[in-house]
Amino acid sequence: MANHMTVLPPSSSTASVSAASSSAASASAASASIAPASDATLKRAATLLRAGELVAFPTETVYGLGADAGNPAAVAKIFAAKGRPADHPVIVHVAAAKDFAFWAHDIPEVAQKLIARFCPGPLTLILPRATHVSDTITGGQDSIGIRMPSHPVARRLLQAFAAQGGRGIAAPSANCFGHVSPTTAQHVADDLQDRVALIVDGGSCEHGIESTIIALTGDAPLLLRPGSLPLAALEATLGAPLQRLDRTHASAAPRASGTLASHYAPRTSAELVAAEALTVVSRRYQQEGKRVAALLRTVPALEHATHTFVAPINVSGYAHALYAALRALDAHGDDVLLIEDVPASIEWLAVHDRLLRATTKTN
Repeated sequence: MANHMTVLPPSSSTASVSAASSSAASASAASASIAPASDATLKRAATLLRAGELVAFPTETVYGLGADAGNPAAVAKIFAAKGRPADHPVIVHVAAAKDFAFWAHDIPEVAQKLIARFCPGPLTLILPRATHVSDTITGGQDSIGIRMPSHPVARRLLQAFAAQGGRGIAAPSANCFGHVSPTTAQHVADDLQDRVALIVDGGSCEHGIESTIIALTGDAPLLLRPGSLPLAALEATLGAPLQRLDRTHASAAPRASGTLASHYAPRTSAELVAAEALTVVSRRYQQEGKRVAALLRTVPALEHATHTFVAPINVSGYAHALYAALRALDAHGDDVLLIEDVPASIEWLAVHDRLLRATTKTN
């Protein structure tokens, strides 16, 4: 899908983006071990995990930073490597549907329906935790997030890990906390460098945004984070409308990965701007002497932008390209990053969620 991603600096060739990427790759290559997803690599990765080390691996959503979920000391290394708050829970990845029952003390019928329909796949279920589960994983909550990834490399790693006695891999996104999620092995190396023992390279992630998260700990299923799974398909399986996280449910909802107001953010100050306002806003910043980068979708070019990235117009292509685009533009060190807003429709719900969090300012 890389051919859909076009970087268009108005006064220079696309070589500048390649040069920036190459420079970052050179800087991190010396401190990060990236290996192709061979059987030998996956066996080594499983061995490292069982020894309490951190291993980054691809999923269909984004790259995960994995640790043995049954080893609290190993899981604690995730928080240290990412700079992640201790009360922010991590998701446990499992190899098979039967493994949900090891980590959760109750699998309600609605969960069984969702697992049967969408697993393996980009779905995380929040369930009541089993008594043996460490607070390190749950952030001290009574619930746990579990998912069964569909990426073939992730599945092979989980199987290799299980063959060595592992029961699940705890893995949030393999990046610095709050930063743009990684969708390639090099993105992981750029962020984490020598804080990870091994990075398994499985190519570019298919979906490019994180999993759908549904909480099943209350009176009704609650959507905590939208993902690539269509809302209509989820509701058809549930047989009822899926409640969404809002002020009504916020106080009772469990904390979950990627649900903070500010998240997935580039280091460059970013703003979400309607397509028709892009020219005016970019001109204003240029007049203030600021360098402008722009992530575009329907607007083919922006006169006052120093660097632009034209993403695919369809939702799946856009989601696949999004984080790579943000990272490529971020690498230029411009003063502001303008992001063309996307349609306000159910189809774009997950992408719009990520863009809102990426552009939310916190003190």
